[in-house]
Amino acid sequence: MELIKQLLALDAIQLKAEATDWKEAVRIGVDLLIRADAVEPRYYDSIVKNTAELGPWYILAPGIAMPHGRPGDGVMKNSFALVTLRTPVNFGDPDNDPVDILVTLAATDAKTMNESSIVEVVTLLGDEDIVTRIRAATTRAELDAVFADFD
Repeated sequence: MELIKQLLALDAIQLKAEATDWKEAVRIGVDLLIRADAVEPRYYDSIVKNTAELGPWYILAPGIAMPHGRPGDGVMKNSFALVTLRTPVNFGDPDNDPVDILVTLAATDAKTMNESSIVEVVTLLGDEDIVTRIRAATTRAELDAVFADFD
């Protein structure tokens, strides 16, 4: 699965991060992508602006968010970052708050985003056992074991 390969290759993973609100949680994921040279810093502003205008439309399921902006808003290469939060935060979605898993997505074009990237995230996070194990992981080795079983 390309998502898992990208996460492992970029090392864009932070487990049990601390965030006081949704903006800080999104910042953690975007910062991972900035360090991986996948997005420009303005990508964060794009996500925050879109969320302010449209609400948290990228919430996938209870406790799971896939924040992302538009391809032209500072994306340099297709990539993902995975963040789990020690303490879940609210995004303003009464049906799915609080969120403790974020998969920050960056795609260079809408086709990649809609036809493969989102499908892979939904497939991975549609498996309740995988989600439970991701939530429980406290080390990279534990997360690697989850992905090894899935791939």
